[in-house]
Amino acid sequence: MSEPAIETSTSDGAGRPWLVLVESNTTGTGRDFAEAAVRRGLRPVLLARDPRRYPYAGELGLPLRVVDTGDLSEVEAVCRALAPPGPAGILSSSEFFVPAAARVAARLGLPAQDPAAIERCRDKAAQRWCLRAAGVPVPDFVACDTAAAAERAAHRLGGPVVVKPVSGSGSAGVRRCANPGAARWWADRLLTDGRRFPVARVLVEREVAGPEFSVEILDGKPAGVTRKHVGQAPYFVETGHDHPAPLPAGEAVALHEVAVRAVQAVGHSVGPAHVELRVPPGGEPTVIEINPRLAGGLIPRLVRHATGRDLVDEVVAGAAALPVPGSPLAGRFASIRFLVPQRPGLVAGVTGLAQARALPGIVEAYCPLQPGAVIGFEHSFADRQGHVMAVAPGSEAAAALADRALAEIRIGYADERAGATAR
Repeated sequence: MSEPAIETSTSDGAGRPWLVLVESNTTGTGRDFAEAAVRRGLRPVLLARDPRRYPYAGELGLPLRVVDTGDLSEVEAVCRALAPPGPAGILSSSEFFVPAAARVAARLGLPAQDPAAIERCRDKAAQRWCLRAAGVPVPDFVACDTAAAAERAAHRLGGPVVVKPVSGSGSAGVRRCANPGAARWWADRLLTDGRRFPVARVLVEREVAGPEFSVEILDGKPAGVTRKHVGQAPYFVETGHDHPAPLPAGEAVALHEVAVRAVQAVGHSVGPAHVELRVPPGGEPTVIEINPRLAGGLIPRLVRHATGRDLVDEVVAGAAALPVPGSPLAGRFASIRFLVPQRPGLVAGVTGLAQARALPGIVEAYCPLQPGAVIGFEHSFADRQGHVMAVAPGSEAAAALADRALAEIRIGYADERAGATAR
């Protein structure tokens, strides 16, 4: 397979070390990782079972290797066969492939996260046991392998519970259940629908009320707090983020401290982590989960727009043992709002993108929907069909601007009256 240079590179990249990307997230930071590698003088290459899942790879002319990425030996062999000087680093922006990237990097003697710590994070039950043993606040929980066990757990925990796969990402399969019967029904769905939810166990946890935040961690140190907006119950689709979170300094420090204790408890001291927390009324920050990767939902891009700090670049540098120079922080605020359709249907067209982009302070406005696309609901990150991002000197101004830009965008459906549109 040919290996064209990315974008406007003036050479074919020969002689530059490789940065191996094992699969990717399908939107957002996957592209950012490839572009950061080029800026660092590296030659990114994407290893994927089906490269067609990543349209950005073709847009960038990204070198590709078709690989069974579930087979560590095959991934290792492809990495070892890369042209001299070989790989400088191996990583993944997909939570599902972070463990594989870490294991292969360690086998090749390259900088690597601790694979055991990653696996503890990926298993939400094992993660919870580690956190509880270390005294880190977590919701009361029970790991269950049958729907009947989930019903009994919901009875014992009392009140609304959240039922989720023990491993997953992007809110897929996560649902609030108001009573034990609902918990049993949803657990049965998760445990029997092997196509959508290939899991053998579920986690039943007491719901934690209160606002949701995330703390980005890099090499065991906090890199800021993000305020998260979540869509309509009973699901937990994230509809927007604000960075830095509009919090008093003391509350931000408390979130930092709990998040750092959490990653220490699971032994995740190298590389990125995305720690999600809720703060119940009158209570202390409670860890919902640790993800052993950079945040999704374009939060790294949000952080860069707001503060000037490029977390993607820092992760690439860490994977390739390159220095990270300090840089002055911008001291701004950024907000993102996602375009989440309110109903399914056949798309006739999208309007308002130009108007959204024209608003002062809007740095991104994006929707890839084309006429003929079919909208359905997964009740996960996959429901998001675009986004707007705003930057302003204050948090309230950034949030209001993002809301205003999102309101400009309308999805038209084929079954509507002529000229009618609906988000």
